[in-house]
Parts: sequence; structure tokens; C-alpha cells
Amino acid sequence: MTKADVISEISEKTGIDKADVTATVEAFFSVVKDSMADGENIYVRGFGSFVNKKRAKKIARNISKNTAIVIDEHYVPSFKPSKVFVEKIKSSNKITEEV
Repeated sequence: MTKADVISEISEKTGIDKADVTATVEAFFSVVKDSMADGENIYVRGFGSFVNKKRAKKIARNISKNTAIVIDEHYVPSFKPSKVFVEKIKSSNKITEEV
């Protein structure tokens, strides 16, 4: 499912114009990106958490040149689904049929 599909489905379910839904969805993603870039985590009750995870400093190897590269500690964005979300996915019949 793409972002356009999500926007279409929200528009159909709520009766709100697609342009308004598009603006809202874009604004949501913008707030999530900006907040996480500022170091803030986002918690959506019943859905999940958007958090910054810290990756430790490590030494990587370039096998072809046989050299070592130091990768400094850094943060990567991560999503952790809520228990309610996970249970809904686990109990879904459609997913088990596709596998």
C-alpha cells in the first residue's frame, strides 16, 4: 500500500476531500521527521512509538581494500509498534492465508 492508497482510503472512510487529507498526512510526516531530527521521540497511544536509537561506535572493514573504517556513534530512526497493534497483526486471518 502506498501513501496515495492510504490517502484515498482515509478520504473514502471519512468523506473528507483528498486534498485536505493529503495536506494532513504530509503535515503529520513532516512533524514526525522534524521532531525526530530535533531528538524528540513520538508516542502514539494504541499505535506505536517513533524513537531514535543510538548505534555505538564501531570498526568496519572494507574487504576489497583490506582497510578498517571507524564508524562513529550515530542515531537511526526506528518504529516500535504498540502491544495492541502487534496483537491485531498476530490475530489477522488475511496475513496467515498469504504466507
